Amino acid sequence: MRAVEIHEYGGPEVLKVVRTAAPDPGPGQVTVDVAYAGVNFADLKARAEGYRVAALPYVPGLEVSGRIRAVGAGVTDLRPGQEVAALTAAGGYAEVVAVSAATVFALPEGVDPRTGATLPTVLPTAHALLHEVGRLRAGETVLVHGAAGGVGTVAGQLARAAGAKAVYGVVSSAAKAGHALEHGYDEVFVGDSFPEEVRRATGGRGVDLLLDPVGGDTLRRGLDALAVFGRIVSYGNASGAEPWQVGPAELYGSGRAVAGFSILSLAQTAPEALRALAERAFRTATDGVVALPVTAEFPLEDAAGAHALMGGRTSTGKLLLKVAP
Repeated sequence: MRAVEIHEYGGPEVLKVVRTAAPDPGPGQVTVDVAYAGVNFADLKARAEGYRVAALPYVPGLEVSGRIRAVGAGVTDLRPGQEVAALTAAGGYAEVVAVSAATVFALPEGVDPRTGATLPTVLPTAHALLHEVGRLRAGETVLVHGAAGGVGTVAGQLARAAGAKAVYGVVSSAAKAGHALEHGYDEVFVGDSFPEEVRRATGGRGVDLLLDPVGGDTLRRGLDALAVFGRIVSYGNASGAEPWQVGPAELYGSGRAVAGFSILSLAQTAPEALRALAERAFRTATDGVVALPVTAEFPLEDAAGAHALMGGRTSTGKLLLKVAP
């Protein structure tokens, strides 16, 4: 089979297409003939700095869609030929991937494989950030960093559907602001002046819920954008900054809270909770609550092109690799 491997860390050019043997499913696993693979920022971090990479060579790819090829011992609720979406520990940039059956989901009715590849990470993450972790209530205000990205595009729509009073976004360019405004946002701020912009937009009050995948100084400054009893949910460290700590001095005075979420960690520690979360989240796609825009598609052989686009901070929405011919 064809697969994209990393043999050394570096830029997009280290992604190499190789021929290798297709895996067989182990106990509790299935193998999937991959139709599409999602491209995520975590893949770029794996390629550049070894994020979550146990050893080289390494095949990136955390989510796929396709058909089940074979099932391993102990798997009873999935069958060969079934169309599925799957969250993988790695290995999605390949024609065949072995996946834990616990993180394989039947494609919802009416969802094609191309859209299906956008489901495993984006929808459950956005849903958890707003509801399970962020505890969003109708009438509250929300601020989302990376509002034009995959998660940001969905979070704006979900917040609007949940009855948020106002949904604000932060992006890095005017072009991205236009994309975000088409997907549920009332106002989008460009650059790092968001605390001042939020205070202006809310009459000095601040927002009730802030979603942050950036970390570092952006996460710290987010406290200045919170209302009394406001919450921040951290779900990434795209800045690469050292972990930031917060304590009583920053939180006690206004009853603020900081929480965190990682869908990859949840898949390892509480797969049943992930399955329940995914089922709730996927319904928002089949019910028409959210649209999942694929804004760029690359052949498997051009995974480097997809990484270059995402790494250049000009991409919006969701990027996919088309694996099946």
